[in-house]
Amino acid sequence: MRFACLGSGSKGNAMLVATANTMVMIDCGFSLRETVRRLARLNVMPEQLNAILVTHEHTDHSSGVSKLSRKYQIPVYLTHGTYSSGRCDDCHDPRHINSADSFSVGNLEVQAVAVPHDAREPCQYRLSHAGLSLGVLTDIGSITAHVVDSFSDCDALVLECNHDLQMLMDGAYPASLKSRVSGDWGHLNNTQAAALLQQLGGTSIRHLAIAHISEKNNSRGKTEQALQSVLPSLDHVVWAGQSDGFDWLVLD
Repeated sequence: MRFACLGSGSKGNAMLVATANTMVMIDCGFSLRETVRRLARLNVMPEQLNAILVTHEHTDHSSGVSKLSRKYQIPVYLTHGTYSSGRCDDCHDPRHINSADSFSVGNLEVQAVAVPHDAREPCQYRLSHAGLSLGVLTDIGSITAHVVDSFSDCDALVLECNHDLQMLMDGAYPASLKSRVSGDWGHLNNTQAAALLQQLGGTSIRHLAIAHISEKNNSRGKTEQALQSVLPSLDHVVWAGQSDGFDWLVLD
């Protein structure tokens, strides 16, 4: 199993997860042209995609789903709540799931996991193949026992480190947006992400990708400082940038 990121942040998100004969995209928050361009950087053509998995309806995760799925006839898996938002209601072959369902796409096993976020029926995903598992945990406002239980012992993890709390509070966002981002239904700050990583057994994770990093309310240095409080080193950490994501990482 391998995985890569097309880009991550408030301007758009998309990830790829692949085995030898199956490839899925998680979210698509870029235009059709931009998605195709970013796929090409990873040596992937849209025709290779077997499915798109949507986490929730916010535009930085869903705005490109319908056009990509229609043009290339790609099935879309999304919760009933996400579908009811209307953001993806004209996609090709929508396959409605509940936020606790498990299902297969080719030889990838997928487990949807309900998470606290300010959307209709948000979920994140744990994907497994050949005894290995990848957890994708972005857009989650707080740590719950269900999340810890669902993502424990992953071999690889994509984890949100959205903001530094002090930078957010000192920044230019209006009070209402600061409250939303930092609230229990918003995004994880660096300290929360580090605490969650510790609960998930972070020292045994082979690949850790840090994602959804705020360009205005966070910094690489502050994120590293938080991670270093719970990890012996950052040797196995990669960073999902907004402009370039990260290249293929292999789990074997």
